[in-house]
Amino acid sequence: MRRHISRRDFIKLAGLGLGALTFQPLAGYEIDYRWDVFSQPRRLPQFPAAEIIGRVVVPDVDLRNRPTNDSGLNTSVAKLGADTLVEWGREVIGNVVGGLNNQRYVETPQGYIYASMLQPTKNIPNTPVAALPNGQGFWAEVTVPYVDLAHEGVVASPWMQDLIKYNFPPRLYYGQVVWVDQVRTNNGFPEYRWNEDANGRGYGYGAYGEFFWADGAAFKILTDADLAPINPDVDPNEKTISVNLDYQTLSCLEGTREVFFCRIASGLKYLDPATGTPVDYSTPEGTLFTHWKIISKNMTAGSDGSGYSTPAVPWCTFISGDGIAIHGTFWHNAFGERRSHGCVNVTNEDAKWIFRWTTPYVSLAAGEERRTLPDHGTIVNSSETNFG
Repeated sequence: MRRHISRRDFIKLAGLGLGALTFQPLAGYEIDYRWDVFSQPRRLPQFPAAEIIGRVVVPDVDLRNRPTNDSGLNTSVAKLGADTLVEWGREVIGNVVGGLNNQRYVETPQGYIYASMLQPTKNIPNTPVAALPNGQGFWAEVTVPYVDLAHEGVVASPWMQDLIKYNFPPRLYYGQVVWVDQVRTNNGFPEYRWNEDANGRGYGYGAYGEFFWADGAAFKILTDADLAPINPDVDPNEKTISVNLDYQTLSCLEGTREVFFCRIASGLKYLDPATGTPVDYSTPEGTLFTHWKIISKNMTAGSDGSGYSTPAVPWCTFISGDGIAIHGTFWHNAFGERRSHGCVNVTNEDAKWIFRWTTPYVSLAAGEERRTLPDHGTIVNSSETNFG
């Protein structure tokens, strides 16, 4: 029997960092959620033919006939499941009732969807290799909207335990980066094994004894050029980052010249709706120091009620000893809103640029670099206006 998940349960899972998981991958057919089915390898599906493909990141997202959520206008024409894929036409400014900063909607051929609920993706399949280059593993980036995974080994990680509990199939999403340590051919198709081991390759599932196989066509093998430092001739002391928590923006500066700008989603502070207790995940203010950079990191912390478990978070630049990082984000598109557990969420593309521009520089072979005070990398100045 298929289990159905309630909206309340999904919100709990989203709090654990699972983000968008499978409810309705592509409109038009049903999926059997039995776990044994999703322990078997699967080929990439037929993705929509669009330059940009929007992936719905939470369940029950409204498709609207106008770019507004004003309940008095009754604009909702359908509900879309998580992982529904749509053709991304253009972004328009609409009317969002409910106290949110983002007023952007995405226009699709069927109607309008609130942009914060859509991850912009592309479908760029790759020609996979049939064997490990030089007999060694490699870093690989997902370049399709999603790829289904086949689990191998024990079930031990919080992520896997929750997936099984709620009958969700494991997937990787556009922009995630993983370490591939094996290649095999299955029915004529090369498949890659993702392994987050305990030796500098993500600190996750390999350490748990869990591994995952996936269609190799989903992955672009990263090269030295993908990690080439940006503006390495600039004095590292002249490179600083300014994070404005009021406006939810980030600027990269060389001296006084801004060379990069993006929107962010920083830490959230709120009252627990059930208990009224203050919950403070605010991003730290003040002068912060880049001390650890890693290409991809498993981020698991906390408990069922207030923790998170998110695999393969890409392009992590850690700026606080409390586990605060600037990193790529595939589970939402709500940049401009406070919503994280303290980290500075940016798009995967923005995170990669920041990763390459900041110091210490990270080589493809090393995968990560660490510093201990008084040594440090790029300084980050985080500020927020405090009233009273």
